[in-house]
Formats: sequence, structure tokens, C-alpha cells
Amino acid sequence: MKMKAKEDELRKVFQSTVSLCVHSGLMSPERAQSYYRSVLDADLRFALDNRPDDDIVRRCLVYLHKVVNAKGDREKRQMNSQPQSEAATSDPKTTPADGQLFSELCDNFLPGLVTSSQLLVYTITTECDRRHGYTTARRWGYTESLCQQVHADLVGLIDSVDVSETREDSRLVLAREQAEQEELCDIMSRFYDVVRPEEEKVRAYVKQREQQRPLVVTGGPCTGKAVLLAHCAQQIKSWLPDCDPVVITYFCNLTINPHPKHLLSSLCYQIAGRYRSISSSEQNPNDLDGPGCISNLRANSSNCEPTTREPVSDHHFSTIPCPHPTGIIKPDLSEVKERLSSLLSVMPSPKHPLVLILDGLDHIKNNFGPQIIGSLPSPLPPNVKVILAVSSNRTQILQAINSQRSPPNSVSEGGEEESGYVCVPLGSVDRKQCVKMLASLLSSSGRRVTSGQQALVNQALTSCCLPLYARLLHLHTSLWHSDSDVTESSLPDGVHSSISALLDQLEQKHGSPIVARAVSFLTISRTGLTEAELADLLSSDDEVLSEYIQLSESPSYSMRVPQIDVERLLLDLRRFLIRRTVAGLHVLSWVSRHFKLVVLKRYLGTLEARREMHSVMADYFSGRWACGCAKPLLVNQNSSPSKDTTQMDININRQPPNQPFIFNSSSEEVGRVNLRKVLELPHHLQESNKREKLERGLLMSLGFHQAMVRAGLLGDLVAMLEGDEGSSHCRFSRERALIASILKSCACLLQSSPLLLSTLMETSLLPYLEAFPALEGFVRQIRKERKERRSGLGVALCPAPSSVPSVQCLKHDAKTREASVVEVAQAECGIVAEVMDDGTAWFWKGSGCEVLKLSLSCEQKELKFAGVKSSGQFVLLSTQCNKLFLWDVTGPEVFQQLEFEPKSSQEIPKRMEGFVACQKKLFMWWKDQSFVSAYDVYTETMTHFQCQSSVTCLVCSSNGFYMYCGHEEGTVSIFDTNTGGLLSTCSNPNHNAVALMILCEDKKELACVDRTGDVILWDAKTQPPRRVKETFTGDKSNNILNTDHSDEINTLLVCQSHQVTLWDTCDWELWDQFLAPQGRAFSQAVLSQEGHLFLALLDPLVLVWRVSTGECVLSLETNNQPGTLLRTASGVICVAHDGCLTVWDSEAIGAAGAALKMRRGVKEVVVEQTGEWFYTTDGSETVWRWGLDTGLPHAGFLHDGPVEKLRLSPDDIHLVTLSSGDIHVWQTESGQNILRMSGSRATDILITPNSNCGVSVSERQLSRVWKLEQGSIVCSIHLYLSDAQVSPESTFLIGLRSGDLLAASLWSGSISKRFSCVASSEHVVAFQTLSEHPDFVVVMAASGAVYTWKVAEETVCRHFFLPYAFNCQPQVFQMSSNGSFALLSTEDEDIKLLDLSQVRLCSFKAEGPVTKACLDKTGCYAALVSHFNTLEKSCVHARPVLSVVRLADGERIGSVCLCKSPLTLVVCEQRVFVGFEDGSVGVYFILDDGEESVRPRDRLNGQLKQCPFDRAPYSWLPLPTPNITWP
Repeated sequence: MKMKAKEDELRKVFQSTVSLCVHSGLMSPERAQSYYRSVLDADLRFALDNRPDDDIVRRCLVYLHKVVNAKGDREKRQMNSQPQSEAATSDPKTTPADGQLFSELCDNFLPGLVTSSQLLVYTITTECDRRHGYTTARRWGYTESLCQQVHADLVGLIDSVDVSETREDSRLVLAREQAEQEELCDIMSRFYDVVRPEEEKVRAYVKQREQQRPLVVTGGPCTGKAVLLAHCAQQIKSWLPDCDPVVITYFCNLTINPHPKHLLSSLCYQIAGRYRSISSSEQNPNDLDGPGCISNLRANSSNCEPTTREPVSDHHFSTIPCPHPTGIIKPDLSEVKERLSSLLSVMPSPKHPLVLILDGLDHIKNNFGPQIIGSLPSPLPPNVKVILAVSSNRTQILQAINSQRSPPNSVSEGGEEESGYVCVPLGSVDRKQCVKMLASLLSSSGRRVTSGQQALVNQALTSCCLPLYARLLHLHTSLWHSDSDVTESSLPDGVHSSISALLDQLEQKHGSPIVARAVSFLTISRTGLTEAELADLLSSDDEVLSEYIQLSESPSYSMRVPQIDVERLLLDLRRFLIRRTVAGLHVLSWVSRHFKLVVLKRYLGTLEARREMHSVMADYFSGRWACGCAKPLLVNQNSSPSKDTTQMDININRQPPNQPFIFNSSSEEVGRVNLRKVLELPHHLQESNKREKLERGLLMSLGFHQAMVRAGLLGDLVAMLEGDEGSSHCRFSRERALIASILKSCACLLQSSPLLLSTLMETSLLPYLEAFPALEGFVRQIRKERKERRSGLGVALCPAPSSVPSVQCLKHDAKTREASVVEVAQAECGIVAEVMDDGTAWFWKGSGCEVLKLSLSCEQKELKFAGVKSSGQFVLLSTQCNKLFLWDVTGPEVFQQLEFEPKSSQEIPKRMEGFVACQKKLFMWWKDQSFVSAYDVYTETMTHFQCQSSVTCLVCSSNGFYMYCGHEEGTVSIFDTNTGGLLSTCSNPNHNAVALMILCEDKKELACVDRTGDVILWDAKTQPPRRVKETFTGDKSNNILNTDHSDEINTLLVCQSHQVTLWDTCDWELWDQFLAPQGRAFSQAVLSQEGHLFLALLDPLVLVWRVSTGECVLSLETNNQPGTLLRTASGVICVAHDGCLTVWDSEAIGAAGAALKMRRGVKEVVVEQTGEWFYTTDGSETVWRWGLDTGLPHAGFLHDGPVEKLRLSPDDIHLVTLSSGDIHVWQTESGQNILRMSGSRATDILITPNSNCGVSVSERQLSRVWKLEQGSIVCSIHLYLSDAQVSPESTFLIGLRSGDLLAASLWSGSISKRFSCVASSEHVVAFQTLSEHPDFVVVMAASGAVYTWKVAEETVCRHFFLPYAFNCQPQVFQMSSNGSFALLSTEDEDIKLLDLSQVRLCSFKAEGPVTKACLDKTGCYAALVSHFNTLEKSCVHARPVLSVVRLADGERIGSVCLCKSPLTLVVCEQRVFVGFEDGSVGVYFILDDGEESVRPRDRLNGQLKQCPFDRAPYSWLPLPTPNITWP
């Protein structure tokens, strides 16, 4: 009571003080009101006042409770009997009573908020007994009900939060980086303590409109270049008062990702965003939100009050469409350069000029600085100013600027004008200003120095007059006293010495271990450290913690470095640390890179020391010692003073935090990415040389991929997978290249819905597990995550892929974009050489390498190339000046010029047709020339062989002794290469030019293929050779386009425009011929690695044929028009016409090509009751029976004609098909065709639920009921009933006729029951029998009326009318077997269902337009296929998405991204069966709070052990003729 009285007294004094302030004019009445508000009032106003309506709707819940007769009679009497309190000392005019304040809040503020924002208000009225009033029991009752309602509403608000609000996309990442750079500029400008005269030069440059060269601020280390530019950036707007400039600063060495592609993409984003903002504000000056605001689309669907007119429950699964995905996957550097150049040319204007300030280009690793400088246009466009800061000793950067921008052969009058930039050298600061700065710093810290000490300071500043040095001197001199004995040696003589002296002082004060480790951690961190992270790292360090163990008598199991010790150390370092924002957190970083240099030299001078520190940080960010995991520590102990020191190993819990990739909440969608781990861990794993953990723990980790995608760093993830970490020497280079390709192809989809990553990767990787066994671990992670989540969609059977993702796509520089390929050659080791029509030559050296340009000079002129050839290990380049250059790819990168010695009176030929390398000799021939030149690589001599006619091809024996020349007239000349003599000749009878010769030395046979594709086999054992065999293809009009011979598989491919021919080179038999599609022509073809497939160019496609079946099974996607196909040892390369290379993995092509699928789109899928076997038809002559245990078709039921209908008996014993008018009855287990009935003229077939009879429905003839096993007719039905169904008790055939519903007896065939709507104009549009309620049929009328019809009693009950928005679509209508749910329609982007169990309508929102929907017969789930909506209209990789929804509560179980368009959709036994348009089938199992219904198959079990191309289903033949014929 005393405390309460004291609080009341203090409140009165405070109120009196406020009143006096108002009376004296020191405070306004409005300001005084804020002091009288309660905490609740202040919090409500802070959270809700002046907020956007959509923000209030998302966060505000309003409950209104009216209490009638709250004060009982007893309480009123007590209040009346109490004496009035004394008047307060405060003025009642300025001091409102509590009741007035509460009334203003409840009667004005909150009602106004509800009205303006149209909030949902819950109102309840409690009427109390007049005698007792609002009792405690009533209060508790209302409180409990209110808590339950608030909890339910809060859960609803949390669940309704859009996914896009809890994730980041690439635009938000770039926006975050922009904010971080702006903050850095503000931080750096605060260190501008000394006015520099160079500022005026920068100002003059900015004001010069005609200047089109960049300004380069040069200077030595620590001269303050970055600080000067940051200060100038803050002043530029005041320098240009007549315009509104756009100023963009970028500290390149302080960015997270300094790669040129990322840096230039960020600049493009900032430039476009700033000018877009200006344009938007000028067009809509009242739009305060600006263009960057993200509106909540749910605001439009909010209602002020619930409606009870219609029984509608709307379960929304809405997703905000993704923003424009520019920058998801960063484009090539050339494309970014073009984008930047375009923005700089178009965006800036005289009213809004652009000033671009770049600092730290000279300190970026990997020589990225010159690349970035080379990306800036030269000369600069009008209204663009570029300011750079470069150290004077970085000559490479300065030369890059000068060489790009200075005109050739320029003659200047002054030294400045001769360069390509305006130079502003930044020297040391005037000593007097540094002295003044130091005095100011000392004064601010309350310190002074004596005159003698000042003399020493002045002397030190004379030798080193730098601002950073002055700041360091302040720290040293602030420790002096007036009587301190200081000498010249008391002050360090430079910046680095001062930093070392600072570290010495800190070690003396705090201890050497903690200082050394703390500054080392700050130095080697990638983005800086938070205070908490630094404390955790110090506690994890054994050397630091051992100091505290020695101070403790009995070390505990759990121990950390005291936080106060860390804060004391940071307090002493505060003047040299900056606190900046990185990834949403405040981190500490050094103010100058020279602190890093000193720390590295002092504490981390060896590679082992640096790796040790990086290893500690990698362990911390990986969470190795988190979650109570104790870390061992070796400590010294003395048992007694007289005994020696002993070492003891103890385990201590350092209590570091857990480091998951994603901090998950109760909802999967609402999770926060651990950006600190994402940014730091890869860096430290790489620097600590833990490559195995880097690959397995990160780059092959599902969690890391999920975190990167959800953080908007998909482009960075792809770059890591494809970058230096993913080069060919790494263990999982092939697997990572495949994953990167899949991520790139689905970038738009993943940005819109990153939660689809797991299922997308599972469906994309499963077809390639046999070719990439290392990916099984990645797939296991996906399944483990789904199992732990206990919900989702899994893949039971992956559909056969229609395409194969490329593992590498390579482009040339933008300067060669207009050029096209003249010639391509491929050498050993997978090296590819290209010659362009602009005379340039480009080389690609294999996986993990870029396309490099070859530059050769002769007589100080760069050579232009005309062609390239290859043979074995040699590449031979020809130039436009008729020079030849040879490169042995197995040796060093040295090109040897061949001195060509022509024959007498013979000119040097201009075009080399080819060469063959054999035993270090090159045998070359030229177009339209009748001689062969042999060049000896060792002796560098050349000899010539004269032939009778033009040489067209050449082959040599393996020992190089014999040379066989094919000629234009069809003859073959045989030479002895040692003597040069002609041994013999032989001639083809058709006299066609020889296109190819294949020498089989084992059999002494020579095969010649002429230009028309005919093959002649010669016996080379005799001289002259004897003709053994001739094979003619018959077509003489089409010449050969190319050939491909494989010794390993004894196969020769011959490609002509109209066909591809395969030869068996063992016996030289024509194997097969493949015709080009009608109206199309082949341009090239190559064999696959194993010969089971061949790839062919049909402009503009790359198609893959399966040799065994002749089917086109794959289509390979290229970004450019394909020109040439090359087959390497491990892959297939497509060289586009513009020189771009697309690479596919050979094993991936083989795995995809071996996958079985039907020849056409799957039209029907029927499933057995167990769900383990199912049947598919594509409208061809075959029905396949599939088994989920193997994932392969087990058998094929063959027919004589196309299969039109497919039905399975409910007992799974019989399969009934309709083909060419005949009805076939098959036994499912044996595959025997027991019945083949003709004469039915059926259009549909049905099977009764008891599996005894079949019904053939005919439109124009009699419909018949017949015994399923014997085929005998039971009865005939004369009327045609459309959409017919058999009643659950197998007694009636129910169908539509003329708008009525008729029931025909299956025993007599007569129409015994009829359902007609009450209104004569109304008709039935849909109906459904119910297996669990066999007496009833649910009927849907055109008016929306819903009936139930009891067939046996012919009674009808009309239940209700559907609203117009929920009208039934007959082609979509389905019902569950228990009648609980009915699927009504799939209009627009949602599906509408009728919940008959609760008599309500439900609408389930999809990601886009719904194309397919299906109900589970049990009424538990609904499956739907929709096309994902993205704002990227040009995305060609848009994919349909399969989603499964639990009908009981509207919860989405999971979604799977489908690889192609589906034609059929069936849900059975918690499995979803999907038939696709390309003939493949996919099966997905539903995991819903239980165990997986389908366990993953062992890929090596049973049938999967054999060669994939040998897997073929058994063929079950039909009866040759019908065994039953109906009249």
C-alpha cells in the first residue's frame, strides 16, 4: 500500500509539472496529451497509427465485448457511500481523467481504424444479473473463450502469411546489397576529418558536362581515397543544385561477391531501380509507397463481416506471383556488359545525370578489376560521370583504364590529356591539419599532451602524415601522463608499426591468446562477425579457453569465455572497427584493410596457421560442437607443488548455437534462412582445404541448396556448382554440373515457389541415378526430409524424360556475336577448335574450362584463320595467308608453323581438305588437288605423293608403312610411304567419289564408302586388292552428309538428308535405315557412346533415336541454332552456328534414352485395387501392364488394331479392351486372351462391380450384357444411355437420355426406373452412383439443384441449389465413394467442391489455371494439375505442377513439379498416377502423417541388373480370330 501511495504521489507531481509547462508555453497541449497515455494506448498507436490499410488487416484483430448491467446494486451502493477525493493539484483543463483517455481510445481511435480499414470485428454481448453484476465467474468464462478465439485467429493469420513474405528473391537480394552499399558510404564519410584540396578537383569534374573520360583518384596506401570518395558522394547533390543527380557508390572490395558478373548485375539493378523510382515519382507524385513497395494481394479478399447466405468455405492457397526474374541466373559477362552499356546510354539525362563511384577495384582478387573496367563504355555516354579510386602502385589497373580509353597514336599537349582518364593524385595530408585532428581527438577523450610530448608528435606526423596514422597516434598518446618519460622511440614510425604497437598494448591488457584469436577471427571472416559470433568463436578456441581453465580450480562441464571480456576488448578496438549491415545483421569489420595485413603477418604468417583458424570457423558455422556436444580440451594440471605438471584431456561444452541452414517454424512455409552460415561456411571450408566437406556437406547437400534458393541466391548456387569448386578434378564434378543445369532450367519456377525444390530435384534426378550413382545420397536426403516432415508427395515411378539437361553451355565474347562458325574440329582429350568467319579461332579444353580465343602474330600482325582440322592428338590451323600451324594437344600450348614446300611449278593450295596423323607423320590433302603431302614432325621435312586424280579421303596403316588414297573417280591408290612408290590401284565399278575408307588390318580388308552411301569391300591381302563384296543402298540422288565410325561397337553410321543408315562393320551387313520425318531433312548424325542411340540434327532440333525400336525418344535443347554435333569420350557437344557450345553427358543421354515409354500420349490408366499393378493405353495396338516394384512395364497386351477402351474388373482378374470393334477379355496374371468377341459395335464397355458381367454400350445398335468369363449374352438394352454407370449392386445400368436419368435392368434389359426433374425445361447434367450407399444416386441438374435418387423405391429428394459461381461442369464432375465430396468444376485458378457431409461449398486455390483434377474414391484427397503463374512471360521452361489437397481441412499435402504436360490423372490407394503426352507414366505416393506407402526400389535388384536397352516387356498375343461372334 505504501508503494501504491508513493506511485500516486509521483504521478500527481509529474502531471502538475506537465500542466505548468503547458501554461508557460514550453509544451503544446498535443504534446502534453502523449504523457498521459497508458502503455497500452502508446503501443496501440505506435503499431496502428498512420499505417497502410493492408498492413493493418494482416496484423490486427478486433474483439468488442459489451457488458450490460456490469455494476450490480451492491457495487453501486458502495461507490455512492465513498467520499469524494480531494481535488488534484493539476489543472483539469490540461489533465484529462483516466476515463476520458480510455474513452478517446475506445470511442474515437479504434472505431475510426475499424471503419477506415474495414477490419473484421468480433462482437459479443453479455447481459448480467442486476443484483450481482459482472461476477468473477463470468469474467473467467469470457476470458477463456476469448483466449481460444484469439489463438485460433492468430494461427489463421500465421498460416495465411504468403510464402513470398518469408523468402527472398534475387531482386530483394540486390536491393539489400544496395542498402548495404549506401550504409557503407555513410559510414566511410564519417571518417572525413581533414578537408582535402582534391575535393575541389572532384567537384570540378562532376560539374563538367562535356567531360567523357572517367576520373581516377590515385594515391598510396592509407591516403584516404575511399573516405574522400564517400564524402564526395554525400556532397554531389549540393554541388549540382540545378539538377537531381543519381549517385551510386560501390565499395567493390567490401562486397560479398566481387565476381564481375555479380558486381555489374548489381550496378545494373541499382541504375535501373533509381531511374525507375524517379520516373514513377514524377508520374505519380502522391504515391508515397514508391515502386518498390510490395502490396498484399490478400487485402482484396478480406471481408468486413462473415456472410451466411451461402454455405461456402474458401480454403485459399494463394501465392503472390513472382517478380520479374531478371538476375535469377546471372547472364554471361558479355550480356551484362551490353545491359550496363544500354542503361548508361539511355537512362541518364541532363536533369538526372548519373555519377558512378567505384572504390576498391584494385583490391579484388582473381584479377577481376580490369574486367570490370573493360565493361564500362568508352567514351562515357553524355550525362554520365565515373569516379574510380586506384592505388598508385596498381599499374595493371591504371593500364587497363588507359589502354581502353586513350585514342591510338594520340598526341597531347599536357601530361594529363595523353591518358584515357582524368587523374587526381591524392598525397599526404598537411601536417598542421593532422596535428589539429589529433588535438581534437584528444580533446574529445578528455586528454592533453605537454609541449614536449607535442614536439614528438609533430615529429612523428612529419615522417608519416596520414589520417589513419593520426588516429593511431591518438590511441597511443591518450595513455600518456604529464610526467610520462617519452622519447622518439615511444611512437611507432608508420601505420603498420602503430597497428602492431596497438596489438602489443591489447595483449598486455587482455592477454595474448584472446587478442590474437579475436583479431584473427575478424580478419579471416568473409563478411565480418557479430559480437555474439566472436564470443562463440573465442569460447570454441582451445588456446583461449585454456587460460580460463587454469584460473578455475575445478573446470565445469559447460564453460565459455565471459562476454564481458569480449566486450572490453571490443571497446578498446571500437575506433578501428566499423559496424555495418550484412545480410540483415550488424557485423564488425576493420576500418582499413591494413589491419588485416598486419594481423595476417603477425599471427597468421603460415599457411598451416591460416588453415587452422579457418577450420575453427568452419566447425563453428557448421554447428559441429552445438546441441550439447562437448569438445575435448587438453589442459595442464599440477597435483601438488612438488610434482610435475600432468596433462589431462577433458570434454567441455562450449555452448555454441545450433547452425541449421534454415530456422524452421511450425509451418514449412514460414522459415528464416541462416544467411550467416550460407555466406561464411563455404568460404572457410575452401580456405581450410576441406574439399570433401565442401562438396559433400554443402554443394551436394539438400539443406544448403534449399537455403540458397530460399535466400534468393539461386544464381550464386549455380555459380558455385559450375565454378572453380566444380572443376573437373573434383570428385562430383559431373553430378554437380547436372544439378546446376537442372537448377538453371527451373530458375523462374524456383523463384516463384522455392519450396518446390525438393520434389523438383527428386523427379529430375531419378532418371539418371544409374549413370550418376553419387546422386543417390542427394535423393536420400530428399526422402529423409519428407519422412521427417511426415507429409508430402514422393516419387514412386519417375516418368521417362523427354530431354536431357546439358552439363555446360559456353558462349563467346560479345564482339564475336555476329560471327558464324566456318569450321569445327575435335582432337583427343575432348578439345574442340572453332574457326569463325571473322578470322578468329577459339578453343575449348574440356569440362570446367571456358572458351578461349587464340591469338597468333606474324610480322607484328595478328593472323586471321581460315580453317581447322584434327587427327588424333594434332590440331592443324590454316590461315587466310596460306600458313599452317600445328598443335600437339598432349604437349605444351605451342603452335608450330609448318613450312610448306610446294612441288615445282605448283602454287600453294588454298584450302586443306584434311589430314591423317600416323607415327608422328601428317598426311595432308587439299581440295581439288591430286597429290598428298607428308610432313614429318620430328625432322620438320615434307614429301609429296602424286596421285592420278583429286584426293577425297585418306587412310594409313597403323605402322605408317602404307597409305590408301581415295579419289574423285572412285579409284583407290596404295602407296609405300617409305619409298614413295605407288604399289597398286583399284577402282569402284560405279565410279562415284570415295567418301570414306575403313581399314581392318586384322582381316586385311578395306571398305570404301562412296558419296551415295554404297559400300564396296576389298581384300587387301593381295596386290592389287580383290573386290569381295558390294552393297548398294539404291538411292543415287542424295550424297553423304557425314559418317561416324566406332571401332568399339563395330558400327558405321552414314547420314544422308533423307535417311540415316547403320552398318555392321564386322560382317559389313546393312543393319537398319531410319527415314527422316516427312517434310524434314537430316543435316548430321552421330552415334551414342554405346551405339544404342544415335543423335541427329533436324534444324533447329537435336533429336535422339533409339536404334532397337526406331523411335525418336529425346529432344535435346540448345540455346542457339545447332550447327555441328561432336562425340567425345564422355559427352556429346553441339556447336551452334554462332560458336556457342552445349555439352551433354553421354551416360545421361543413355539413361534417358533407355527409359521405356509408350509411343503416343497415354489416354487411359486403370489401377488394380492394391495399387501395385496398373495398365496404360496410348490408343495404339498395345496395352502395357506396369509393376511398381520394378517401375517397368511387365507385359504388353497386343491387339490387331488401336485400343479404344480399357477396363479392369474390380477383382483384378480380367482386363477387358475394345479394339477395332472387337472386345477382348484377358487374364491379368497369365496374359491369356480367353475371349475375343466381334459384332458388338460398342463405343464403350463397362464391368459390373461383382465382376460377373460386362456391358457393351452401343450408340446405334443394341447394348448387351454378357458373362465376363464365357461371353454369353444375358440380355440386350435397346435404348442408348450416355455416360452410363453400373449400380453398385450390379442390378441396373444407369445413364442419361434426353435430359432424364434412366435405369435399365441388367437381367431383362428393360427400362425400369426413370428420374425426371420437376421443371419440364430442366435436365440432368451429371450423376454419380455411390458404392458405400448403393441405393442412392446423386443427381446434378442444370439449374444447380442437387438431388438424391433412391433407385429401388424411385424416391427423390431435392436438397439445395448451388450458387451460380459453383455450377457443375459435367466433364469434370466426380464423387467419392461415400458421397462426402463432389468435384464440381475447375474454372480459372481453383477447383470447386461440394462437401455433402457438412453441406458446404469449398474452393481450393491453385498456383495457376487448373488443367486436370481428380478425387480420391475414399474422399480423403483431391489431386489437381495447374500451370504455375510467373511474371516471366518469356520463360520457356514453365512446367505444370501436381498438387494434392486433404479434403477434410483443406491442407495442402504436397506439390510436385511435372516435367511435361499430363493427359490422364488417377488417384488410388494414396497414389497418384499420371499419364503424359509423350507416352511416359509417373506415379507419386501421398505421405500424410504416416509411413511411406511405397518404399524406394533398390536400383540393382532383379530386372534392373541387365542392360537398360535390353529391358522390354513380354508380348502377349491376342486370339488370331474371334471365338465369339454376336449377331
